[in-house]
Amino acid sequence: MLITAGPTWVAIDRARVISNISSGHTGCILAEKFRSLGLKVTLLLGPGNFCIASSGIRIIRFHYFSELQALLKKELRSSKYAAVIHSAAVSDYRPDKIITGKINSGRKIWRINLVPTKKLIAIFKDFTSNLLTVGFKFEPLLNKTSLIKKGGQFLKQAGLDLVVANSNKNKCYTAYILNHRKHYGPFHRKAGMANHLVKLVMKELL
Repeated sequence: MLITAGPTWVAIDRARVISNISSGHTGCILAEKFRSLGLKVTLLLGPGNFCIASSGIRIIRFHYFSELQALLKKELRSSKYAAVIHSAAVSDYRPDKIITGKINSGRKIWRINLVPTKKLIAIFKDFTSNLLTVGFKFEPLLNKTSLIKKGGQFLKQAGLDLVVANSNKNKCYTAYILNHRKHYGPFHRKAGMANHLVKLVMKELL
């Protein structure tokens, strides 16, 4: 089992980065649940302070988008995985110019042009055609109908087997799990969503 988790950085200059609000909590929960079932788990874990209870999880840390991209290609190229769960919050944009030094903090205005990064989720089945793939779609303000619709669109566009569509509208965690037949939920706790996702993944693998 290959799992990604946590935020992803892109550099602005040598001292500053663009990040996101991902906690990495969901990926860590999933890694521990799969490990408790006896699966071999590799967790690609982004920047932050995380506590993993299980000592049997192989953890590889990364900070930047480019590092995660390289790690995914390296791990998937080995063809030793049955499934990949991509819960990391990947940077969608990066500055169009690389600044090798540090920009002076005395500037009154600093304009940064952002360009899209590559979609990492698109490379998953380039390495293993029968790989089970799970993606996450975070839409912070959507209601049930719109969230399920967005999740379904992502499921088809990305060619995934399962998608977790989640939001924190009104500061309340809400998630639905979708496959190509139906959706499950709502789940209002990450642990509850993770339990159900693990069951669905194990059912597909077995």
